[in-house]
Amino acid sequence: MTSITVLVGNPKPASRTLRVCRAVAERIATAVPRPVVNEIDLADHAPRLFAWPDEGMAELSRLVAESDVVVVGSPTYKGTYTGMLKAFLDRYPKLGLDGVVAVPVMTGADLSHYLGPDVHLRSLLVELGACAPSPALYFTVPRMAELELVLDDWAARSLPHLAAATAVRRAGVLGRD
Repeated sequence: MTSITVLVGNPKPASRTLRVCRAVAERIATAVPRPVVNEIDLADHAPRLFAWPDEGMAELSRLVAESDVVVVGSPTYKGTYTGMLKAFLDRYPKLGLDGVVAVPVMTGADLSHYLGPDVHLRSLLVELGACAPSPALYFTVPRMAELELVLDDWAARSLPHLAAATAVRRAGVLGRD
């Protein structure tokens, strides 16, 4: 099985960012063998983000670190990802996401921060040891009615890279087996 985890750091539960990330995960699931998709909406866990230790948060951290692919999403706040997402990712030690195939996704009101997922979110994930082989996705929420069309374009460029990196990870060559 190929484990895909959606991790969203939007303070609003069941957000549009979550909807976009779910759709990205569904696209990835079409390109990998026997996909199993898990979902973490950090808004549901906000009161425990700063609880140390917390077994529930530790279990969520393990789920992400043991995933083959993680779709990491955030709305754009002050030009970058949310503090909520950062607080969760701060739970990992250096290389805590070693070899996990990561897909950075950010949503925003307009294109003014379109480089955010590549410049800010990708660099954080790579710092933690993740591999981010495909183009990141910056999705403007006014285009929500066109989500499938936007994802068609993104998937055409991204799925071959993600499928190859996932196969390498599953073979035990990339990160932990």
